[in-house]
Amino acid sequence: MEYRNLGRSGLQVSTLSFGSWLTFGSQIGDDVAEKLMVLAYDNGVNFFDNAEVYAHGKSEVVMGNILKKTGWSRDTYVVSSKVFWGGEKPNQKGLSRKHITEACHAALKRLQVDYLDMYFCHRPDKNTPILETVRAMNTLIQQGKVLYWGTSEWSAQEIMEAHMVAEKYHLIGPTMEQPQYNMFHRDKFEVEYAQIYKTVGLGTTIWSPLASGVLSGKYNDQFPENTRLTKEGMEWLKERSLSPERIEKTRQLTKIAKEIGTTMPKLAIAWCAKNPNVSTVILGASKIHHLEETLASLDVVPLLTDDVMEKIEEILGNKPVHPAF
Repeated sequence: MEYRNLGRSGLQVSTLSFGSWLTFGSQIGDDVAEKLMVLAYDNGVNFFDNAEVYAHGKSEVVMGNILKKTGWSRDTYVVSSKVFWGGEKPNQKGLSRKHITEACHAALKRLQVDYLDMYFCHRPDKNTPILETVRAMNTLIQQGKVLYWGTSEWSAQEIMEAHMVAEKYHLIGPTMEQPQYNMFHRDKFEVEYAQIYKTVGLGTTIWSPLASGVLSGKYNDQFPENTRLTKEGMEWLKERSLSPERIEKTRQLTKIAKEIGTTMPKLAIAWCAKNPNVSTVILGASKIHHLEETLASLDVVPLLTDDVMEKIEEILGNKPVHPAF
């Protein structure tokens, strides 16, 4: 395993991390969840990602029970949560001081930890002044309940606004952003955030490196059952992800993977990890053998030569255009 600093902070995170979205507390049993976390930890993963909305809090409960059972030293792992969608009533969602504070306390209880290493604002909140959100996060840090706070799927403008407010009022601004990033989803990460990497040194914990499973290659020839895209409520994800164009491109990319002696999932994850602005790639898995495969993805990064990367770009045909200024 390799480790990278989270932006300009001193916190080191494993280049490959493990997340629980759609799996813990819903798709898989607690025994499988434990085996997956132990496998990840034993292979050098030190960052485990979660959120209050995952399985309506059950995901954090499952992860918290595993952390307690394993007895891993607290200084050997990093755990996160996210705040925004806590419930349906007015003060159970959003980024108000009230919800941020209560959601943090609830996450600490479910995860059975004294503090969160990372706490993300899961989405921007148009109904709450940014100063209120920044102050609330700053307070949690001062209280020792959170070490670093960040954003998820915020625009570059929103992230910079948070930094400017923090600087003006001598508060702590966001350290990291958690965006979707993969071969099919590139513009925001590679273009919109480009200046922020240079100015504030934004750390990134990217999700969906396999584009909701499409880049695993499992949809190349058929539509398998019992995948995340067949789950009730995931129709929006299926419609967005499984376009004929994406499947055809994945078929062509699979040929490149075979040419360099690897698999499609490892190629897709290595492609993400090759980007120096990626702090960590969040892996997801519901089966042991899938995680065993993707945990070996860093071995593929050296195989991504300039020639191979050029072939990939030709297939993707979506290289972002950077502004001339």
